[in-house]
Amino acid sequence: MQILVVEDEPRMSELLERTLSEEGHQVVVAGDGCQGFDIARSSAFDVILLDVTLPGMDGMTVARKLRELRNQTPVLMLTARDTASDIVTGLDSGADDYLTKPFSIDVLLARLRAVSRRGSIPQPMCLQVADVVLDPARHRVTRGGEALSLTPREYKLLELFMRNPGRAISRDTILESVWGFGTEVSENTVEVFMRHLRLKVDTGEIKLIHTVRGFGYMMREP
Repeated sequence: MQILVVEDEPRMSELLERTLSEEGHQVVVAGDGCQGFDIARSSAFDVILLDVTLPGMDGMTVARKLRELRNQTPVLMLTARDTASDIVTGLDSGADDYLTKPFSIDVLLARLRAVSRRGSIPQPMCLQVADVVLDPARHRVTRGGEALSLTPREYKLLELFMRNPGRAISRDTILESVWGFGTEVSENTVEVFMRHLRLKVDTGEIKLIHTVRGFGYMMREP
């Protein structure tokens, strides 16, 4: 599974990342609520492990804002708060399950399996911005009906933009969403891949991918 872990306590986040990776999952880690929210809304995950007490934006707010955006990725909330009112508040904010700290790793893994089986709202069959069409099921991209030959990384970049049309996406979010949090990839690498992607997608007069100076990039209708 693709799992997003939003946890600000270093020892806990390292434990979760190591344990889940050893179980064969792909793990992305965010250290605060704002970062976790940005990653969750711009990338697809099977499950989100979400701490409640976070800097920047608490877990309750993250879950609520994701649901407001119709993001239905299953959320397993982690917290030391174990009163009935805390649990009710967490579930009402949009969490699918609630696990109090300290917890058994075996119980965590079982809860993860349970919430992941519920699944999320299916994504659209095809994504489209202007005359660019991305078919996730067939892993195929066309512009004006002509097939585009993209590398796996270029495809992930384009999918990120097409799931967020008209929204500026920061370089940091691009790095975390496409390469993974904590990988040693420079912003220069992003620039190189963006240049290659533009050469393949924006071949005509109408440009769809735009630089947001000092911040990142966006893809929008002309």
